[in-house]
Amino acid sequence: MASTSWQDRCARRKQAQVDSIPKDWLITLPSEDKGNVLDVPITCGLLTPREIEITETVDVIAILSKLKSGDWSSVETTRAFYKRAIIAHQLTNCLTEIFVERALDRAKEVDDYLKIHGKPIGPLHGLPISLKDQFTMKGLETIMGYVSWIGQHAEKDSVLVEILYELGAVPFVRTNVPQTLMWGETYNHVFGRTTNPYNRRLTPGGSSGGEGALLALKGSPLGVGTDIGGSVRIPSTFCSLYTLRPSYERLPYCGAVNSLEGQESISSVLGPMAQTINAVKLFTKAIIDAKPWRKDPMAIHKAWSEEEYALSEHGKGGKMCFAIMWDNGVVKPHPPLWRAMRMVKRALEAAGHKVIDWVPYKQLEIYKTAEMIFAADGGHDYRAVCEQSGEPLLRSMSLPSDNHGRPIDHPLFRSLLGEPKHYTAYELWRLHKEKRDLRKDQLDYWEATVSQTGTGRPVDAIISPALAYTAVPHGLNTDSFYCTFCNAMDYACSAFPVTYVDPIVDLQHPSHEFYNHEDEAIYKMYDPAVFAGAPVGLQLIGRPLEEEAVIAMTQVVDHALKMMKSY
Repeated sequence: MASTSWQDRCARRKQAQVDSIPKDWLITLPSEDKGNVLDVPITCGLLTPREIEITETVDVIAILSKLKSGDWSSVETTRAFYKRAIIAHQLTNCLTEIFVERALDRAKEVDDYLKIHGKPIGPLHGLPISLKDQFTMKGLETIMGYVSWIGQHAEKDSVLVEILYELGAVPFVRTNVPQTLMWGETYNHVFGRTTNPYNRRLTPGGSSGGEGALLALKGSPLGVGTDIGGSVRIPSTFCSLYTLRPSYERLPYCGAVNSLEGQESISSVLGPMAQTINAVKLFTKAIIDAKPWRKDPMAIHKAWSEEEYALSEHGKGGKMCFAIMWDNGVVKPHPPLWRAMRMVKRALEAAGHKVIDWVPYKQLEIYKTAEMIFAADGGHDYRAVCEQSGEPLLRSMSLPSDNHGRPIDHPLFRSLLGEPKHYTAYELWRLHKEKRDLRKDQLDYWEATVSQTGTGRPVDAIISPALAYTAVPHGLNTDSFYCTFCNAMDYACSAFPVTYVDPIVDLQHPSHEFYNHEDEAIYKMYDPAVFAGAPVGLQLIGRPLEEEAVIAMTQVVDHALKMMKSY
């Protein structure tokens, strides 16, 4: 391969992907000027009425009920979602690995089991599940956006895939990621750029951006992404989805490929992404009930707790106190995020809960410490992998024809941090200690809120933006301050949709005294016309290892919002 250019390798691999699409699943594409393509799967004529019925069923529990009863076969369900996934891919370029026959063979195996034994294999019986292009599947490539990883076929399944098979699921596609994974957008030299189906001129986020675009178009009933600095929450808020960012090692990551391998101070975690919070709960409980600690030595031995899900430590779900972080003191959110937070505040108060303000504490220190840990090798990890093929390290996610007059450098080189430095082991240990000290500071600060809540408990959860904005034009997603706070503190948290940008209501706020250059640039980025119709989501932040309670509190918030909207 030494004599083959990296560009040729990319072209051949992309063509192989195109060739893997069944020719009768190709559609007549809408004009490139068509921004919102959410209606195309139903109107393009490829899906039968039965396939539309199946794929329009966003309630995963209802899908599983049909599969377990035999009303829907796994083969027809998988085929329906596969066809819709291929439509989504043609519209947004969201997929990497396409393996139709392999997935249908697995679905037939599941159907045969039900016929022979008269019972489902497990709680995810027959359910098609999409996976971010990190979770290895035996015999398939896991390229993860790197040219040098083309042709590297996995010798075995990752632990998550092993468990999914045991639970009866049908892994059926893998989804696109950015080169290095350390971007809030999705583009690499091998598979190209993924766009947002709500507006293809905007990014779906990253690094689980392929999952975000696919799920938004209902090309999968349930997907799995990963998150080290916001990578499931960013695409979920950009694409109107629900997700969970669990604490370190609560869910099994073993066997998945990654960037920054060996960096364990701020662990990457996997999280489910779906159209409903109930699907997030179902997946999380199923994986934990499978006892992943028996396959992954890093997975925490903590069974699913129905008591915690019943909010035993949060007044049993009665009167709770939520705090809203309107502004983290680093970058101010755009107007639609403020409106979404006000909507949540009104909804929770109408449901009988108390809502107070969360005054940000040491946010910039936390962010700087986390980013210095991520960049402690001075970029060696990324460069070494790129040098193997000769591909350049991406420094921007902007379209070649439009850098917005403001080139955005790789996250390693953020303006607030300066040039990256290769730290010594001792210097890195000091950063780890800084992070531990900051976690203790935040714990004490959170505990002290007991004096404000009126419940006899500290704040039950924090509501905040996941980013300072909604989906942005390609190349402009630079803010991960709100998300990285949770990763550094290891807070279990979720993301949930609230509303959509209304250009008539969400007018630009008056200028304020800017915290820094990033805050000024993000303020000046906002144009109601550019963001019109984009989904607006928020995150709910709980304590470490509070996955059950975070899911339950997100259901409380979601129900309160839906009740308010129904009036």
